[in-house]
Amino acid sequence: MPDTIFTKIINREIPADIQYEDDDVIAFNDIEPQAPVHILIIPKKPIATINDANDEDAELLGKILLAAKKIAKDKNIAEGGYRLVINTNKDAQQTVFHIHCHLLAGRKFKWPPG
Repeated sequence: MPDTIFTKIINREIPADIQYEDDDVIAFNDIEPQAPVHILIIPKKPIATINDANDEDAELLGKILLAAKKIAKDKNIAEGGYRLVINTNKDAQQTVFHIHCHLLAGRKFKWPPG
């Protein structure tokens, strides 16, 4: 998989407003926020899309969700609510081909989305 902007953030080649990091995932503010809180949570392992994940990635994918939970609690948005979104491929508006979970909060959301 070719390097992406996310790989460069992981490698500290470009700056990001990092909100959370552990050995497996990193989270940072989106540069084009769609809500008052808009944080991207990504695995450090490069996986282009959910379609490219395999059984060995199950624990890593779970760590993304657990990181979202921790970030939401730390940001005091857990009780009010937040939305997690993972876009897969172009028709779903995935623009960076490195799996990433959008954590959105700070406003009321509508259903259905998009």
